Amino acid sequence: MPVFKDHKITVSQLLGVIPEVLLSKLSLTTKVDYYAKVLHGKKMFYLLLYSIVENEKLSQRTLEDTFNDYLFKTLFDLDTSETIRRSSISERLSKIDSDYFRQIYQCVYQQFHDAYPNKDKEKHHLIRVDSSMVSEASAKLLKGIDHKNGKKSVKYSMAFDGLLPCHSEVFTKAKYSSEDMALPEAILNHVKQETHHQNIYVIDRGLQSTKTMKSFTNDAITFIVRAKENRKHVELKSLVKQGQDLDLGELILIKDSKVQLYTGKTIHNKKGNIHHREELVETPFRLIVAKTKTEDLKEFWFITNDFDLSAKEVAQAYRRRWDIEVFFRFIKQELNVSHFVSLNKNGIEVMLYMTFIVAMLVLIYKKANKIGYKTAKRRFKMELRNLAIAMIVVVCEGNLNHFET
Repeated sequence: MPVFKDHKITVSQLLGVIPEVLLSKLSLTTKVDYYAKVLHGKKMFYLLLYSIVENEKLSQRTLEDTFNDYLFKTLFDLDTSETIRRSSISERLSKIDSDYFRQIYQCVYQQFHDAYPNKDKEKHHLIRVDSSMVSEASAKLLKGIDHKNGKKSVKYSMAFDGLLPCHSEVFTKAKYSSEDMALPEAILNHVKQETHHQNIYVIDRGLQSTKTMKSFTNDAITFIVRAKENRKHVELKSLVKQGQDLDLGELILIKDSKVQLYTGKTIHNKKGNIHHREELVETPFRLIVAKTKTEDLKEFWFITNDFDLSAKEVAQAYRRRWDIEVFFRFIKQELNVSHFVSLNKNGIEVMLYMTFIVAMLVLIYKKANKIGYKTAKRRFKMELRNLAIAMIVVVCEGNLNHFET
């Protein structure tokens, strides 16, 4: 079997991170195998893992073909006499306990997190948070955020630690079309997972709610958000010291101040009408304004509740937010997240957890072997297939006339 000799880690070693004993244990502690005749949790896990890696375009039909493939069954030591149909996969995805896959994802994440500590995270504990939407015709998607163009969308809000996806949420209700609703919920749920965390959550312009920023501060959640330019505020104190270096790398510092921000207060008048009045929030924040070195008129406004980082560290932390954009592009282009395999929210959650598990395997494979995203996905797939072929040769005792199709 050909091996990439310069690689420090193999696919076989990575698959060992997910021991069969874990899958069997979780089958007992979750409801994953209730009413299942063939597609038990462990088989669904192997099927989805292999299919996400193997197929360029994933669908319920390709899942059916993959399960009935002798190569797949041999690799994961499954009964070669069992077969399934697409309808069975569709029903199973809609009803299978998604918590089974969530717990596997969390276990794999923790193992990789401990084995491959991120130097960036050790220094500043940066967690990038962002969302992405995937749309489908409204008649097909059972629950989703409605759009005027006749489509529905599902929003994925994710947290990324610079190397691995560390949290995710699936939103189908209309209120979550606003990032001011989706991102805070994703962040708060991630905070609940980590006791005594010291994370700094880095967020793009989607989140602008002053009330949310105040709530984060009250809950000791540190954040850096890119604000809209010329946001109304009251300056309390300039934090720029005399003789301070204003060079922030790609940016030049214009302003670094302690400020108060405004928020909208809902007013109900005597006639029952509702309007909003601006109100100054007492909680102080830090406003950093910088301009690019190449475009004098292009400014970046950052709001944070961290007064200890330097202005340059704040700007550099926001720059690292781009990592999650690269991750989104990777899972959409390489791991089939740009379309739905299941049109049921439960099935969508299962597919997201499985995509994250595969993504982590490929990302660690990429990091350990010092290769690019596309190369890592291609070589991971090649190694997985070669591993299956080698196992078939062993099963057939070297006589491929015994190979079953």
